[in-house]
Amino acid sequence: QVQLVESGGGLVQPGGSLRLSCAASGNIFSIGAMGWYRQAPGKQRDLVATITFGGSTNYADSVKGRFTISRDNAKNTVYLQMNSLKPEDTAVYYCNADILPLHLGYHVTYWGQGTQVTVSS
Repeated sequence: QVQLVESGGGLVQPGGSLRLSCAASGNIFSIGAMGWYRQAPGKQRDLVATITFGGSTNYADSVKGRFTISRDNAKNTVYLQMNSLKPEDTAVYYCNADILPLHLGYHVTYWGQGTQVTVSS
């Protein structure tokens, strides 16, 4: 059994910061790319940022310069540091990871349960 557990969401004022964490646990052999996505009410789930095992990153244009994705491979954890938050960043944030489970011979994409981020004064 593999699971991703997110934490760190909440309510923050415009211009504020939050740090999201997502820890993978279970019968894991290896983890490849990890990422963060978000879904606002009535909208599709969109990419926020991704990071490879080696640390190469990719960001949506809307968050470049404000958000930073990082990971700790020893802890199987990915982070999203969000600065200069705007009301339009309000959404449920989901992490995902490309994982090779111990009991399988191929990678599977797993998703976290989501954490709410609300930016409002």
